[in-house]
Amino acid sequence: MKEYKTLTKIQSPLVFVKNTKNVGLGELVEVRTPEGTTRLGEVLVLDKDVCIVEVFEGTRGLDTDNTSVAFLGSTYKLGLSKDMMGGLFDGLGRPTNIDFAVDVEKDINGLPANPCFRDVPEEFIQTGFSAIDGLTTLVKGQKLPVFSEAGLPHNELVAKIAKNTSEATKDHVVIFAAIGITKREADFFVRFFEKTGSLENLIVFLNLAGDATIERIITPRVALTTAEYFAWDLGKDVLVILGDMTNYANALRELSSAKEEVPGRFGYPTYLYSDFASIYERTGRIKKEKGSITQLIYLTMPDGDITHPIPDLTGYITEGQIILSRDLHRKGIFPPINIIPSLSRMMHKGIGEKYTQDAHMQLSNQIYSAYTEGIRLENLRSIVGEDALTERDRKYLKFKDRFESDFLSQKEKRGINETLFAAWRLAALLPKEDLTKIEKKYLSKYME
Repeated sequence: MKEYKTLTKIQSPLVFVKNTKNVGLGELVEVRTPEGTTRLGEVLVLDKDVCIVEVFEGTRGLDTDNTSVAFLGSTYKLGLSKDMMGGLFDGLGRPTNIDFAVDVEKDINGLPANPCFRDVPEEFIQTGFSAIDGLTTLVKGQKLPVFSEAGLPHNELVAKIAKNTSEATKDHVVIFAAIGITKREADFFVRFFEKTGSLENLIVFLNLAGDATIERIITPRVALTTAEYFAWDLGKDVLVILGDMTNYANALRELSSAKEEVPGRFGYPTYLYSDFASIYERTGRIKKEKGSITQLIYLTMPDGDITHPIPDLTGYITEGQIILSRDLHRKGIFPPINIIPSLSRMMHKGIGEKYTQDAHMQLSNQIYSAYTEGIRLENLRSIVGEDALTERDRKYLKFKDRFESDFLSQKEKRGINETLFAAWRLAALLPKEDLTKIEKKYLSKYME
């Protein structure tokens, strides 16, 4: 271990060290403060003249004259154990409520899976919410994002999904990783998981907004390294709930600015897409492997703009999107999922007779079509008035209202059978001659 006292500059979470030799990219670093304490860091950039180091706990109190940097010759590794269940961890993966013996240590950057060995996402995952389970189904091995806005109840939604999924099957390991959240939000998550008794079935990583910027970059990688251990080493099916990725992207932009890199759109680094991919692609099923990793990602769209680089690039990499609606939220509907622009591209792989119901996809298509027609007629009614509507129009408007109040909105979790039963009840409100997206054999089987 060689120690250097050749710091030339300290900027945000970065220290610049000159005249280094035999140093590797991503190498773990120990920074000794003027007071004699130590902080961990990582080599971020190697230049012929200067090595740039990210300090995990921040650079407050450091100076160029009395601070030294020692390169440890290894990468940042996370201690892992099957006894992590029920644990609360900080953003760097340090436990705060449990102790356990480490079984293995793994590099947090993981290893990319060979595409030739990847298997297609398959098998239904029950979240307990009808709008997702029935219409935008989450499938084992899929990566599916939730697009929200500031002020919408995405925290409550993802917390309840974590609880419901952990209760739905004993085979699933649920990892919940919150990035850049406030102390109030962290308290909400912890109280909710403790009050509902679901904490013992979860592994929770909490990175706070007041923590060092670099920690927000590390937190998702720590969570996914844990997921890979449980999936590939222990053969478990793992659901990783990860967000808010907007906080992650903003931390990446801050670091990029500190490194004086040329900015891309909205000031984000030009490598934002590939960086997102390095996180989202640590997902899936591997042939001949028993385990799997599924990602449910959530993010807040800046100014509600779905074309902003964060949701835009996330949408390119992932397999669908679930979009929360401010209009539905104003109506008191929870979860306020707008199903019209929402979709799950892997849905057809995880439903059907083998997993849910033989008519599931056709029923879903009929619900989508009818709800779209109901919205169109509601807009028409506001122009021409109620008296200008036909009896058919009124049936669709009744369907729309019942869909929002009885199907979308729910206080308690629902099983998939209850969700599909509710969908068939809704379909019965429609004119029979309009049920063209469902085969007659299914209409006879479920509606007569």
